[in-house]
Amino acid sequence: METRPRSSTTATEDGGGSAGPILELLGLFVVVFALQGITAVFGTMTGLFVLSPPISDNPWTIVTSVYAHGGLGHLLSNSLALIVFGWPVARATTRLRFHTFFVVTGAIAGISQILITNTVAATPLVAGSGTVGVLGASGAVFALLGYLIASNRLSVNLASFVDVPQWISLVVFLALAMAVTLATAAPGVALIAHFIGLFFGLLAGRARILSVGQARSTTRSAV
Repeated sequence: METRPRSSTTATEDGGGSAGPILELLGLFVVVFALQGITAVFGTMTGLFVLSPPISDNPWTIVTSVYAHGGLGHLLSNSLALIVFGWPVARATTRLRFHTFFVVTGAIAGISQILITNTVAATPLVAGSGTVGVLGASGAVFALLGYLIASNRLSVNLASFVDVPQWISLVVFLALAMAVTLATAAPGVALIAHFIGLFFGLLAGRARILSVGQARSTTRSAV
């Protein structure tokens, strides 16, 4: 991807190269978690923050579910993962791109979890039930992990040195996403959301869609 240099002033103004987006997300997690507790008292939490079928009934949950969590442990684990995987990505892009990437990948992961599990469960040869509802930032966090893996300096240099066909890259990404997803398997975990988030993150990192230029210092220019 060809890029144009950006001045340091512009990078500062749009939040690129800083930890601002991470702190904003952490703050949003806390606010939404508090709202979940309040709305739970009135019995409206599920309709406001849980993505569940049919999605068209509460379409706003496509977004709100990305920032909601199922409990304090869920909130803390996703927050820690966000700091570890998201910090380097946030420092290499702009605030707008980071937040857009986070909510879009999180929404796609959540929708995929609902649609795929319920479609499979509806087939005669498969016994079991589909996903009743999903919430949490795990899909978006896994997308950040995928982006970090595929866009770091070592991966980029290796890709430029070795001419690998695109179909091989896709197979490697699928295998990696599958392996990481299975490694995180646990009761109640949205494995499909994790898989989709990580796979999309790997593709995005390979394309470096969050890259904003080469005018920054070494610590800011590459994830």
